[in-house]
Amino acid sequence: MLVPIFSLQLNNKVLPRTVAVGKFNGKKSCLVGATAGNKVFIHSPQDNNPQAQQLEGNVSLLNVNQVVTSLACGQLDEQLNKDLLVVGTSNNITAYDIDRNVDLFFKETPDGAHAITIGKWGELPEQLAIVGGNCSIHGFNKKSEDVLWTVTGDNVSSLALLDFNGDGYNELVVGSEDFDIRVFREDQLISEIQETETIVSLCPLVGARFGYALGNGTVGIYERANRNWRIKSRNIAIVLQAYDVDGDGVDELVTGWSNGKVDIRSDRNGEVIFKDSLNSSIAGIVKADYRVPGENLLICCSNEGEVRGFKFSAQDTNAAAANLYKDRQEAIRDFAQKKQALLLELQNLEDAARKAKEPSSYQNNKPIALDSEAEIPANTEIQTILTIERSRPDFPAHIAVKMKTSNHTVIRVVTLFAEGLFKGECLVVHPAINQVRENIIVPIIPPRDAPVDLHLQVFVGLKSSTLYHVFELARPLPIFSMYLLVENSSDLEPKGFVNFTINERIPRVLVWINNHFLLAEEYAPNAPSLYVTFLAVRTETKLIIKMQNTGQMMIQTDDMELAGNIIQSLGKFLNIDTLQTTCDFPQELDILQKVFSQIEEYQAARQRISSDMAEHANIIRSFLIRAEDARLIGDVSVMKRHYIDLLNLNRDLINGYKIRCTNHEELMKNLRFLNQMVQKAGNLRIGKFKTITVNQCREAIKSNNTQLLIKSIKTGNV
Repeated sequence: MLVPIFSLQLNNKVLPRTVAVGKFNGKKSCLVGATAGNKVFIHSPQDNNPQAQQLEGNVSLLNVNQVVTSLACGQLDEQLNKDLLVVGTSNNITAYDIDRNVDLFFKETPDGAHAITIGKWGELPEQLAIVGGNCSIHGFNKKSEDVLWTVTGDNVSSLALLDFNGDGYNELVVGSEDFDIRVFREDQLISEIQETETIVSLCPLVGARFGYALGNGTVGIYERANRNWRIKSRNIAIVLQAYDVDGDGVDELVTGWSNGKVDIRSDRNGEVIFKDSLNSSIAGIVKADYRVPGENLLICCSNEGEVRGFKFSAQDTNAAAANLYKDRQEAIRDFAQKKQALLLELQNLEDAARKAKEPSSYQNNKPIALDSEAEIPANTEIQTILTIERSRPDFPAHIAVKMKTSNHTVIRVVTLFAEGLFKGECLVVHPAINQVRENIIVPIIPPRDAPVDLHLQVFVGLKSSTLYHVFELARPLPIFSMYLLVENSSDLEPKGFVNFTINERIPRVLVWINNHFLLAEEYAPNAPSLYVTFLAVRTETKLIIKMQNTGQMMIQTDDMELAGNIIQSLGKFLNIDTLQTTCDFPQELDILQKVFSQIEEYQAARQRISSDMAEHANIIRSFLIRAEDARLIGDVSVMKRHYIDLLNLNRDLINGYKIRCTNHEELMKNLRFLNQMVQKAGNLRIGKFKTITVNQCREAIKSNNTQLLIKSIKTGNV
C-alpha cells in the first residue's frame, strides 16, 4: 500500500493541469508548474531526507510574460540525455533547456497550446512535442519544424500517447471540447469514441487501456474503444495519473479531485484501493524519483502549493490481517444495510397484501377506505412508442416518448436515464395528482447526432395506490433520430451534395437506414433505385439519400457536418476501408471564402497594431526621459506638459491593446472555423483519402490559396 513520506509548501499558487516533473540535468528530478504572474516555478530538492517537512532545496521562477496554458517535460532532443521544458501559451510555445538556461526554440502557434505531450508518435523516428490547440494538432521536433499536422473537431483539451492497436507504435489519443475521444495513427484517424462532456484528462495505462476524466465528474477506463467501467462524482476530476499501488506490476488509476481528494481505483473494476486528501483542489499528480533517488514516488500538488509524496510499502503480516479484518467488517456492514432495506420492502408488501384481503372496517357505522391496494393485474404491460415531433411556436422539435399501460392502471412517475441527454444524466417526470393517467408523454431533445440508450423506470399502480410497481425498460435511440421521414418532393431540394460509389446492393443500404434512423415502421420501398427524403426537424431542412443499382450514391444536404456523419456511419456499417467522394456545399464554401479573407485582414491588422504599440513604447521612453530631465532642472511647466503627453500616449496604448485583444478573439474564431471546415472535409472521405484531403487543405492554407482550398474540399485532391 501507499504511505506518505514527505510534505512541503512551495509558497506559490499552482495553476491546474500544469504540473510536471523532469530531469533537467539528466540526474535529479525537479518539480515544475505554472504559477501566478505568468511564471513557471522549478523546485530542485537538495535534501535526500524524505521526512523533511519544510521547503528544502531551491525554487526558481521562470518569467514567461504570457499566461501559461500548458507545459510538459521530456527528452525532446535525445542526444542531450536530459529533459527539456516545453511551455505553451495562447499564441506560442517555447522549449527551454533549464540546465543551461537557454531557449531551444520559440515557435508561434496561432491556434494556441491547450495541451502538450512529448514522445514518439507512430513510425516517426524522432521525439516530438505534440501540441493541441484550436481544433488542430501539431507535432514539433527539436528544430521547431512542424513535421505533422492534423485537425480535430473542437478545441483540444487533453492528449496521451499509447499503443492503441497493439502494432508496437504509439498512437495519439485526443480529448476535445466536442465530447469526443479521437485516436490518431500519425495523421490518420483510426478510432472515435463519443462521450457526454469535455474530456479534461487522459492517462495511458497498461497495454491498450487508458483512463479518462470528464468535466461533469465522470472517471473511467477504456480498453481500446470498449469502456471497462466508469464512476461519477459530485466533484470535478482535475487530473489522472497511473501508479502501481499494490505492487502487482499493473498500474492503477489515480485521480485528483477539485475538493482536494486523491483516490486510487482498481484498473479492473473501479473500486477504491487508497484515498487521501489535501487542503485545497488538486492541481497536478506526477510520479518520479523525487527526493528518494531510484524509487518512483507518487507526488500530489494542490492549487495552494502543498506538495505531498507517497511511496509503495509492502505490508507486514499484522497490517495485512488488520486490513483484511477491516474489509470484512465493511462488507458485513454493507450486507446488513441491504438486508434491512429488503426486510422493509417485504414488510410493506405484506401490509399491503393483508389490507387488500381484509373487509372494510367501520367507524360510527360508516365505512372507512383502507390504505391503498398495492396489487395490479399480473398481465399489466407498458407500451412505449418513440415519435419525432416537429417544432411548434411554443415548443422546439423533439422526440416524444409515449408510454401507456395495457389496462386501467395509471403511471405515477417516470424516470429516464441516458448519457449526455439530461443534466445529471437523469430526468424525472412527476405529474400532478389530478393529471395522473394511464398514459404519459415525455419530450426529449437530443443536443447532437449520437446513439443513446434510454433506460426507463415507470412507476405503475392504481389511482388510490401508495405503493407502486416499477417497470424497467430500455429503448435505443439511433444516431439520426431527429430526422423525420417525409414524402419525396422536388420542392426546396438542398443545393449541397456528396457523390460517391460503393460496391454494395441497395438492400444493404436499406438495412442501414432502418437501423440508424427513427422510423415508425420498416422502410422497404419496391423500386429499382433508392430515393428517400428526411426532414431535419432541428432546422426544418431536407436530407435526401439516392442510390442507383450501379452503386452510385448521392447525399443531398446543406449541412456539411451531417453529410460527413452519414458517410462515416455508412462506412462503418458496411465495413468500407477507403472511400473517395466529390462534393459541393455552396453555402458553407461561400462563408469559408469570406472567413479566409477576414483572417488575412485580421493578421494584417494584428501586425499593424503591434508595430504601432512598439512605436508608442519608444516615444514613451523619450517623453519619460525628457520629463525627468525637466524635473531635475526644476522646469515644472515642461515636466507637466511631458507627463500629460505620456498620459495621452498611455491611453492610446490601452485602447490599442483592447483593439488587439478583440482582433485576437475574432482571429481565433475564424481559425477555429477554418480548422473545423478541414475536419468536415476529411469526414466526407474514409481511410487514406481522408488523410490526403486534410493534407491538401493544409498545403492550401499554408500557401494562402483560397481557390486551392475549395478545390481540395470539393474533390479531395488537386
